[in-house]
Amino acid sequence: MNQNQLKEAVAQAAVDYVLTKIDDGSIIGIGTGSTANYFIDLIALHKHKFQGTVASSEASADKLRAHGIQVFELNSVAEVTVYVDGADEANPHLELIKGGGAALTREKIVTAVADEFVCIADESKWVDYLGTFPLPVEVIPMARSYVARELVKLGGDPVWREGVVTDNGNLILDVHGLYPTGSACKLEEQINQITGTVTNGLFAIKPADILFLATQQGIVTHTANP
Repeated sequence: MNQNQLKEAVAQAAVDYVLTKIDDGSIIGIGTGSTANYFIDLIALHKHKFQGTVASSEASADKLRAHGIQVFELNSVAEVTVYVDGADEANPHLELIKGGGAALTREKIVTAVADEFVCIADESKWVDYLGTFPLPVEVIPMARSYVARELVKLGGDPVWREGVVTDNGNLILDVHGLYPTGSACKLEEQINQITGTVTNGLFAIKPADILFLATQQGIVTHTANP
């Protein structure tokens, strides 16, 4: 299978799983990116089985509405049953790097609210150690240069993703060369403590609960360590 076929296959696995978790009053959290888009197209076939969704980006919200699926503001819902999203990297601890689509802040917020975070990815995203994919950091515009200098002190090489403005009106620094060889949670906290940082794309403090990984041999399910 090519990569798009793998993405569609893993999205279908997530749909099959989510259907066992929801009822007609459920709210599903929907992520951002190419794999999440496959999930949207497939879950739309079952839109009568849940109440609606919350989305981690305006792009995903527009796609959901185009399918006739109701999109709620997160502040208006009491509970998100499950959140489904992709990743740019995932390791055996189900720690992730996300943010290639510049939606990392909203993705983290929905992850925090959801009862369960289901990550879907193809085998190219599976790594033993995080850090080959540049780590996205969302920053307040006036703090871009300051945050970049502080990231250099941590050993990173930040590059401004020029021309990109997040849905929150902020900027993205893509940090090369930061490998969380010790505690990914500690690095996540260190970066978030830099004044002017909104958040970063390490999902280690709250990793995925379950990961469906599409491989040439089929779908492999990884669960978080007990």
